[in-house]
Amino acid sequence: MGPTDRLGQQPITDELPPRPGGRWRTLLRLVVTGVFLTAVVVVLSGQWQQASPLLGRLSVPAVLAAWALVLGGIYATFRCWRAALADLGASLPHAGAMRVFYLGQLGKYVPGTIWPAVTQMRLGRDYRVPPRVSGAAFAVFMLILAGTGLLVGVPLLWLLGRDAVDGYRWLVLVLALLVVAVAPPVLNRAMAVALRAARRPPLPTPLSSGGVLRVAGWALVSWLCYGVQVYLLARQLGAEGGALLLLQCTGAFAAAFAGGLLLVVAPAGAGVREAALLLLLGSAVTAPVAAVVAVLSRLLFIVGDLAWSAVSVVAERRGHHRSGSTRR
Repeated sequence: MGPTDRLGQQPITDELPPRPGGRWRTLLRLVVTGVFLTAVVVVLSGQWQQASPLLGRLSVPAVLAAWALVLGGIYATFRCWRAALADLGASLPHAGAMRVFYLGQLGKYVPGTIWPAVTQMRLGRDYRVPPRVSGAAFAVFMLILAGTGLLVGVPLLWLLGRDAVDGYRWLVLVLALLVVAVAPPVLNRAMAVALRAARRPPLPTPLSSGGVLRVAGWALVSWLCYGVQVYLLARQLGAEGGALLLLQCTGAFAAAFAGGLLLVVAPAGAGVREAALLLLLGSAVTAPVAAVVAVLSRLLFIVGDLAWSAVSVVAERRGHHRSGSTRR
């Protein structure tokens, strides 16, 4: 038996094994995974044509270092989501949580923000996580990820030149709205109303202020990793600058990434992030450098998402194998 939650209710614990699924569920999972992987290949092939002639300008160690930073940032976003899920009353084993999050994240390569949420809700049921909790955790995760991205990016717009300020000053209003939206009293009320309208039971526990801070803390770690990644690529391509360039790279990427999250049509913000990054970095580095950084960064993210998805599958299978050996 696990510890009780803040309302004295029994949360989902690590001891719960995945529920076995029927053949139709396995088939559906394979079909959905196939669609997601096909979309990933399409996105990757489109970026590869632009980036392949430019890869020779970067050393292998530099690319690997940038990819390591992307992997670290992606892992921080996983911890961000897991913190939201735990605060809402669902505790998952590490391997199971990785499977739900990383396989669900492949859905972002299909147009529409809803697909990662739908997939995570479906995968979460294998661990007896109610879909309403998975959906709420995804909503909290996305709001705070976008909000912290703007919190990092908006104040740094003024370091990126007049064009950046004129083109993206509207993000100040979005940031103000998100700050209000992620306040626990507001967000808890909104989720409660939505669940009542959908005739669903309330969440096991409400979102807490401590939970919001933990989610935001991991999100800020991810922005730091991504900003250093852009800085490293820019420096390798000949950009000059120290701390100022690092701030510019971090602010530009955070604002561009958050802008991509706000556009629910493009797969994983494809095109939106790159266009924003080209404009926002325009005053800090040359246009060719900004273009190469934007394309290479996208490639590193796609490969990173695929790598973490593969790791999550292997980790979960090993966990099942160890559990089966222990029972025998």
